[in-house]
Amino acid sequence: MKIVSACIYILNIPFVESFGHNLYERNHCDSIIVKLTGDCGASGFGEGVPRPYVTGETKEESVEYIRSKLLPGIIGEDLSGADTCSALTFVDRLLPAQDASDPVAWNASRSAVELAAIDCLLRSRKASLNVILPSESQEVTYSGVITSGSIETVEKIARRCVAAGIETIKLKVCKAGDVEVVSTVRDIVGNTASIRLDANSAFNPDTVLPFLSSVSKYDIECIEQPIPRGNPTDLAKIRSASPIRVMADESVVSIRDAVELIEKKAVDYFNLRISKCGGLHNTLEIAELAGSAGIGIQLGCQVGETAILSAAGRHAAAHLEDLRFVEGSFGTHLLVEDIAQEDLVFGLGGYAPVLTDPGLGITVQEEILDKYAQTTIPVC
Repeated sequence: MKIVSACIYILNIPFVESFGHNLYERNHCDSIIVKLTGDCGASGFGEGVPRPYVTGETKEESVEYIRSKLLPGIIGEDLSGADTCSALTFVDRLLPAQDASDPVAWNASRSAVELAAIDCLLRSRKASLNVILPSESQEVTYSGVITSGSIETVEKIARRCVAAGIETIKLKVCKAGDVEVVSTVRDIVGNTASIRLDANSAFNPDTVLPFLSSVSKYDIECIEQPIPRGNPTDLAKIRSASPIRVMADESVVSIRDAVELIEKKAVDYFNLRISKCGGLHNTLEIAELAGSAGIGIQLGCQVGETAILSAAGRHAAAHLEDLRFVEGSFGTHLLVEDIAQEDLVFGLGGYAPVLTDPGLGITVQEEILDKYAQTTIPVC
């Protein structure tokens, strides 16, 4: 099978309600979707979520990078020689390696093309992604996420989590005064629920430790990205003095980042997100490094992901052993409309089944893509 054409969509799907954290307030999905079509008629879809404050990519730059750098390695390429079980490695080798001197990590762009190629290849063979990533369990348990905002908003979302039977919760924090927010959430969700905090780089090395000391009495699992991305030594110093475990997010974008954090013994957890890390191949490679080093894994998501990244995340989460936390599959809890025929939103308790249909396991409704596409770019 040869890839003969592509199409790029820049989406603008409104949120049901805005979602905010220390770095950004967001009210719509702005994913980049790539569609690849083979000469056999099969089409595959991939997704990336460019975030300038994470990988350095803007939407416009991502589209240009996909067109000029990534698609030339895919369009016209014969994928028929790829062994199904090693297809992720095959596709990864078709895409150009990241230039270490480039200040932009083109990972969202890479994710969109990699996932589309894998989806197309597997659909042409009527095979599921779980052939490549065998499921270690038959269901995935997702966390709830509580956005930063007024105490009333936090209380409302915390009560929703309780009503839905969700026992693992991430709470966004952004200032020293959020000790009251943490206390409020603990009171609402009870003593048995797992709470972790996500600061999205809100603190600095001087302000974070007093905050962590103040919230430690609320039995907090970990603090995610307490300070901005920078020297791993700073995170290592915080970890050594903190009463709470430390997780890296924006600090672990690449495989090189992961190696540096491991060498510095800087964190207890990695938050891996498929778009942030450059697709499934890179995400799984970082997860393997983490496991060998005794670092726990959270499989996270980008705010506003559509069903494409939700499906890819579901497969990865079901495949990875000893995964500590899983986020994603929010679908129409956040988007006014998702793009798949299937409903991927997790159910009570955060539970969701594994996917077994061909490709990523979902059917993308192109009329919904067309409806919410801010820009559509055909590429031949």
